[in-house]
Amino acid sequence: MSDIIHLLPDHIANQIAAGEVIQRPASVLKELLENAIDAGATRIQVQVKDAGRTLIQVIDDGKGMSETDARMAFERHATSKISTADDLFALQTMGFRGEALASIVAVAQVDLRTRQKGAELGSHLRFSGSELECIEPDSCAEGSIFSIKNLFYNVPARRKFLKSNETEFHYIISEFERVALVNPEVAMSLYHNEAEFLNLPASTMRQRIIHVYGKSLHQKLIPVEIKSSLVHIGGFVGTPDSSKKRGALQFLFVNGRFMKHPYFHKAIMQAYDQLIPVGEQPGYFLYFTVDPSSIDVNIHPTKTEIKFENEQSIWQILSSVVREALAKSSAIPAIDFEPQDTIRIPVYLPDNVSHPHPSPAVRVDTSYDPFKSDVRKPSFEWSRLYADFEKETMTDTKSDGSSIPLKPVVPEEHKETWDETELFETEKMPCYQYKGRYIVTSLKSGLTLIDQHRAHVRILYDRYLGQLLHQQATTQQVLFPEIITFTPAEMAFLPSLQKDLLSLGFDLSDLGNGSYAINGLPAEVTALHPVHLLKDMISRVLDTGARVEEEMERALALSLAELAAIPAGKRLSPEEMEDLLASLFSCPDSNLTPDGKTIVSILTEDELRRRFY
Repeated sequence: MSDIIHLLPDHIANQIAAGEVIQRPASVLKELLENAIDAGATRIQVQVKDAGRTLIQVIDDGKGMSETDARMAFERHATSKISTADDLFALQTMGFRGEALASIVAVAQVDLRTRQKGAELGSHLRFSGSELECIEPDSCAEGSIFSIKNLFYNVPARRKFLKSNETEFHYIISEFERVALVNPEVAMSLYHNEAEFLNLPASTMRQRIIHVYGKSLHQKLIPVEIKSSLVHIGGFVGTPDSSKKRGALQFLFVNGRFMKHPYFHKAIMQAYDQLIPVGEQPGYFLYFTVDPSSIDVNIHPTKTEIKFENEQSIWQILSSVVREALAKSSAIPAIDFEPQDTIRIPVYLPDNVSHPHPSPAVRVDTSYDPFKSDVRKPSFEWSRLYADFEKETMTDTKSDGSSIPLKPVVPEEHKETWDETELFETEKMPCYQYKGRYIVTSLKSGLTLIDQHRAHVRILYDRYLGQLLHQQATTQQVLFPEIITFTPAEMAFLPSLQKDLLSLGFDLSDLGNGSYAINGLPAEVTALHPVHLLKDMISRVLDTGARVEEEMERALALSLAELAAIPAGKRLSPEEMEDLLASLFSCPDSNLTPDGKTIVSILTEDELRRRFY
């Protein structure tokens, strides 16, 4: 029997290795930016076309490479950063494994122009799928120009699974921001399809954060600083009132490298305990500096997961310093034992005796007799005050004051066929509310429990989706327009969402530089805070990673429905509960929310009988 095990060709092995390192265009940008930082660049320019599918170009003014180094840089495991295994625990650079360029060149067409500082000529290299096609002298500028063209051109299966341009560009912006936030001394700019998207001058750490995310963040940053033998922690945390349910800006860096660390995130959350509402997240930009030998960055291909030697001790230091920073900024209320208003007590002075204050006059109604039976009653009828409270309304009021109608909505196609008696045992079956969250009633199929919030989400979702499809939304103009400023990542998605936002009833006007005026809102949500509403909606769409227009419409409709639906804990009148159920059972699908959560749970008569055996 012949042997069946053989070595893979280099180009196939490189493509397999590229699958771990190069997942999407943003992965390419990350590796090239880190190489530029390692090369000592003070200015970096990024050009992107078609969200990285067609071109990713990184231009830096770093130290450049010789012709031999430029050729060797594209070989697997070729690196100038480490020589022995011990060097892995003394890393001072971003890249070190020598896999990035070899992985990129395996799945793209690569063009490199580079010249060392002080050299007369540079070098020009051109690769296509790991094969060197050209190497020649070139009179380029000092530094390096990497041009990555037609990513995944030779791996069509990988290219097919890339998401929409908006989503891929969102990932590119995220990687660009991570490098920019930790290197404020480097001037950086980003262009997409030859249009300037970000231009960040060299600055301080605080200025860099503001340049990236807007001036509105300036007053919401609380400085954090502590030095110990284990770690130096610096940066900023957000004020409690700037916390968000979604889209909070949360960044952790260690030795100039972005990291994801859920354990340290919990330490920060503990410091905010009782300061922010349940379910909300604070923002933070925290920079750790530790001894390189006390961390291991080589446990994940993307080097974003990092293991610390002294995690528990750093956890305690981190939680303490964040809480101390919040206390110093008066975010944590302090007990003040000093009286705020002093009461002045007059002091006896002999000189003032000649000018005594007159005694207060006392008036007595001598004709008043409380025992007489003909005491006059007040002419005002106090019962009128309670008349309005006895009237049952047909609206629901959210905790933030928004009013949402609960009038039953029966689609035209169901008006003739929908019959309440098919569901309920009698015409007016009573409904009960349990703990302000569940509606309990009896259907022909058994005892029924309905989640009121999810039921309203289902109703509103169908309504908003219909508005998107037929563009029949009602816009309520606001008296005083509010200004909303979008982050670069949100701006990348906004053009594809503007038509749908208008269909839902949002009226926005562009003010330039990522700022928009909110002139109108959907009629049902005018009482909600418009800036928070829009930010939350766009964050939810970004989280879903919707690819096509129909998916984005569904994501927008669902996010608006979840924000506008009646909350758990809201007390409803019997009439409101009946109307909510009538609207729910007129929906095409009344059992599940659009994202698959259970709305209706039924206990059959047999199940109830078994409980009493």
